[in-house]
Amino acid sequence: MPIQTLDDIHALESVPLVERDLAPNTYEALQRCAQRNPQASALSFFVDAADFTHTHEWNYAQLFAEITRAANAFHDLGIVPGEVIAFVLPNLPETHFTIWGGESAGIVMAINPLLEASQIADLLRAANARVVVTLAPMPGSDLWPKIAGQLNRLPDLRHVVWVSMEPYVNHQFGAALRTMAMQERDLHKQVLIHNDLRALMMFQPADTLKSGRKISEDEISSYFCTGGTTGLPKIAARTHGSEVFNAWAMAAQMQPRESGQVLFCGLPLFHVNGQLVTGLMPWTQGDHVILGTPQGYRGPKVIERFWNMVEHFGVNFFSGVPTFYAALLQQNPGDNDLSSLNYALCGAAPMPVELFREFERRIGVRLLEGYGLTEGACVSSVNPPQGERRVGSIGLRLVYQDMRAVVLDAQGKYLRDADLEEVGVIAIHGPNVFHGYLEPSHNLGVWIEINGQRWLNTGDLGRQDADGYFWLTGRKKELIIRGGHNIDPKQIEEVLQAHSSVELVAAVGSPDAYAGEIPVAYVQLRPGHSCTEDDLMQFANLRISERAAMPKRIELLESLPLTPVGKIFKPALQQREISRVISQEIQTAGLTEVTVQIVQDSRRGIVARISAGLQREALEPRIGRYSFQVEWTE
Repeated sequence: MPIQTLDDIHALESVPLVERDLAPNTYEALQRCAQRNPQASALSFFVDAADFTHTHEWNYAQLFAEITRAANAFHDLGIVPGEVIAFVLPNLPETHFTIWGGESAGIVMAINPLLEASQIADLLRAANARVVVTLAPMPGSDLWPKIAGQLNRLPDLRHVVWVSMEPYVNHQFGAALRTMAMQERDLHKQVLIHNDLRALMMFQPADTLKSGRKISEDEISSYFCTGGTTGLPKIAARTHGSEVFNAWAMAAQMQPRESGQVLFCGLPLFHVNGQLVTGLMPWTQGDHVILGTPQGYRGPKVIERFWNMVEHFGVNFFSGVPTFYAALLQQNPGDNDLSSLNYALCGAAPMPVELFREFERRIGVRLLEGYGLTEGACVSSVNPPQGERRVGSIGLRLVYQDMRAVVLDAQGKYLRDADLEEVGVIAIHGPNVFHGYLEPSHNLGVWIEINGQRWLNTGDLGRQDADGYFWLTGRKKELIIRGGHNIDPKQIEEVLQAHSSVELVAAVGSPDAYAGEIPVAYVQLRPGHSCTEDDLMQFANLRISERAAMPKRIELLESLPLTPVGKIFKPALQQREISRVISQEIQTAGLTEVTVQIVQDSRRGIVARISAGLQREALEPRIGRYSFQVEWTE
């Protein structure tokens, strides 16, 4: 049945979840679908967007066979349940073989390949990874050099497994890659390096797990790094049951739908959306996934030729972050037939209202804004595709997953549910909620006890309206979200705080029409010290290893705003940034009769109240490119 309202969710929940007969683990979930649809198209992969019609194909029987072979290969490397296989890979079919085969043998840990080498090593050590799967030495790739330089810091690492690009390149280039790999392997004797994952898989059984493992829904399936891309993030431990449920519930939310839909995957496979929404979910529904280039949406010509790809493959669904949709708007669909497109999902960062409306108007596809977090498997709420899509809302909660705005006391304990339209902390409870963080100290303040149940404190602030739609009003955890990537402000602050002239520092996100937010830093100097903003920028540039976290601007203030108890009051700085951006837009548009007031609204969070009179028509499209809340007044 289609989900249009909260009543429809309640109707689905009238059937106990246990009667839905969900698979207990990801391996069995994939197996069931492969048995139902053995000859249906499951995966198409192309290396180059300039030649996207040249694809490598797997049907369901072949895909499941590859996953099983990978599981058996990892088993033969000595991986047992509870041990970690980490991958540092671009978007390749072998990445999926590693993820789902690895979960059948042990625990799979996704690592962002854009991280600095030392950060990758820190994560591998923290998770006690036994096997690392990464790209074989290849011209133009820095993945192997990053890991090779850290091997002496990884005494517990037993195996390195290379993924070769040889199956996807011409014979001459493939021969050169083999030679390069053999030469490089001879330089590193401290760990056993396997030339190619496919070679390990080649003679493995394709229809049964050699381990004989029976995996329960409560066993750990994966580790994901969360809480920021800089420094050493928290490591979230997720279960097989949470992933299977989230894939099933998301599919249920998108009903009615037919098996065999075509989904385009352009988000990275080290991210939960790439794995779940364009991986496990479609492969438990009989759908066809198009994996577009190793770099995904960042690949050369992917955005430029995206509408051609939609027509060629008959794409029904894709997901992305606001920056991706903004970039797509710069590409004219021309004569491409986009009639196959049913909807597109937007998450990871707030969608600017003007961008939402302009995309739907020009492209003619329904956008679904949603909300989710790694600790909730992936998706927790989404606007109903068959119901009312409220712009700016994160939609209705998933079926069988409860979601509330709650009021907490000063110690973070539950007081009561927030009233309708009252802002509270967003909390979720359901089968998709993760097991906890690997480091026990990271679990402090994560759980809320409500009527004897353990709920997840998401750290986000929001409200629920009378029809069950949720609206985010702020982020208590203060992450800066740049182009869908999380940046922990502490990493910027700790670097600048080490400068001898700095007394206080606060990093916040400044609204950006393209990236959503960009990091900026405010600094208060020590009494009697002098230092320029350029000096601080140079200091930060030498010490912040993650380029995305480098502040775009550092501003000196005589004193930073403080709360009554002496803590830095970041909302005041965020209001300052919003005011600054609006002033720039007013000046660029050459407008004069505009007044702006930035306020902290008890229901909506930070709101920009703008009075522009007859000039509103010229200003509104410019302001609509940003994701902050706006209220137009007379």
